[in-house]
Amino acid sequence: MSAETMPRRRSAAPLAEQVYRALRTDLMSGLLDPRQRLGEERLGELYGVSRTPVREALARLLADGLVQREVDGLYPYRPRVEDLADLYELRTTLEVRGIDRVLEDPRRRYDLEPIEAELERWVALRRDPPAPDAGFVTVDEQFHVALLAASGNAALATALEQVNVRVRPVQMFDYATTRRMRETIDDHIAIGEFLVAGDLAAARAALVTHIDEARDTVVERAEQALSLAHMASRLRG
Repeated sequence: MSAETMPRRRSAAPLAEQVYRALRTDLMSGLLDPRQRLGEERLGELYGVSRTPVREALARLLADGLVQREVDGLYPYRPRVEDLADLYELRTTLEVRGIDRVLEDPRRRYDLEPIEAELERWVALRRDPPAPDAGFVTVDEQFHVALLAASGNAALATALEQVNVRVRPVQMFDYATTRRMRETIDDHIAIGEFLVAGDLAAARAALVTHIDEARDTVVERAEQALSLAHMASRLRG
């Protein structure tokens, strides 16, 4: 475990938040043996804290999907890479359908108010981009759900939220680098601007490309995480 993994104690963030972020980073990087139970006492020793902040961090990570419960306790979640293509295909189908339903019926219109609000938020993020952070996934999800809901079919947006829950543990891998953060911000702004301008065909093409690139990045990083986890397991014997 690197010294940089655990935030410094003088941080203003509560201790449980510090442990949560450190543990989340180690889970995503594959540093924790997927075969070894995430015991509170062992993790407390590892991060130099009591069991209470570890317990709180594990509860949040379980809700995030980065930790899974098995018969004898909690273990690191390991993505089934072979399932990702199907989930992303479903995500693309849902999101593109939002645009297609408006393209196909001239009587339908986008609700531009939430789109403009999202666009304003993402322009602000481009001016002051955040550091890479797995938690950024929730901001990304909000954008996509808002755009789909603005197409006028709430059921599509609800279905996307359900897909997001299944994809989220691996979608977090997409926000591990500054480059991907900036690309996501730029893509969202472009999609939003096309929709506001009424160029739905361009918005559709940009959206498909954006989701495809996210899928490719997530699959690559998920495979790397699995490889690192297997390597660590062999080294530990």
